[in-house]
Amino acid sequence: MKCLFSHYYIYISLLLVLSGCNDQRGTLALGTIERDQIALTATANEIITSQPMTEGSTIKKGEVVVTLQSQQQQTRVAKAQAVQQQAQAYLLRLTNGARPEDIAAAQAEVEQYQANFTDKNLDNQRIKQLFAKKMVSTAERDRAQTQRDIAQSELQTAINGLKKIVSGERIEDIKQAQAALVAAITDVTLQKQILQDYTIVATRNGIVESLPYHVGDRVMTNTTVAVITTNTTPYARIYVPEPYRVNIKAGSILTIHVDGIQKPYQGTVRWIATVPSFTPYYTLNGSDKARLVYLAKVDFPDSGRELPAGVPVQVEMPHER
Repeated sequence: MKCLFSHYYIYISLLLVLSGCNDQRGTLALGTIERDQIALTATANEIITSQPMTEGSTIKKGEVVVTLQSQQQQTRVAKAQAVQQQAQAYLLRLTNGARPEDIAAAQAEVEQYQANFTDKNLDNQRIKQLFAKKMVSTAERDRAQTQRDIAQSELQTAINGLKKIVSGERIEDIKQAQAALVAAITDVTLQKQILQDYTIVATRNGIVESLPYHVGDRVMTNTTVAVITTNTTPYARIYVPEPYRVNIKAGSILTIHVDGIQKPYQGTVRWIATVPSFTPYYTLNGSDKARLVYLAKVDFPDSGRELPAGVPVQVEMPHER
């Protein structure tokens, strides 16, 4: 009988211990330490020509990570600059007006056609008088009239050309040339920016986590060519059990336990989801399978700045109020 009671007490004690363990597990949110990572992508379908940094090296914002072959883009920049110079020269020609030599040549042309018209007009009058006396034929009279009309048209054309040179270009033509110059300048700026982007630089201070490709590899546009882990303070990425969601919001202070470190950290909730997620596989047990969880990010204090990513953490949940 004593042996029976002894086994009974041991069984009760074991149930109490297991119950206590389950209660402790239920008050913790599990997760891992995470750090912000920046993925730098290729800006063109080109060959990698250099990688000044190595994996694991410290890098500062603005330092070169990868450079791409840029001969084709340099040609596009030169072509855009040539178009800009052409548009600028055309606009100057319209706005500067005609040169004195051009005006003098147009005036001389008018005088030449004026003299020719005077001569043809006199001939026409003389032929008309002879025709009235029936001394020339109708064909000769018509020929003289035609020659006079042609000379008059040539004179008028020369006069109009002189007026155009003296008056200058139309305002519509000048505005069109100005717009073409603006478009050319904009294209040069764009092509230079594209050329600059062939040199891929760090956008944040941090550590070069990964360089998936090597010098000589051809990469496709938008392919990740470098991953940088930032130097910012890490955060705990955890799954909050549904019963504690209502007591947690952005700015809440939670206690974080890190595997391998005895002293806990006091973290600040950066963000918590408003929509539940599936329970992560590593929290599944008999009581957790049907429980909803909410993804959350809890920032470590400055004392946890050097913590490595990927280490498991357990975050104490607040008690119900």
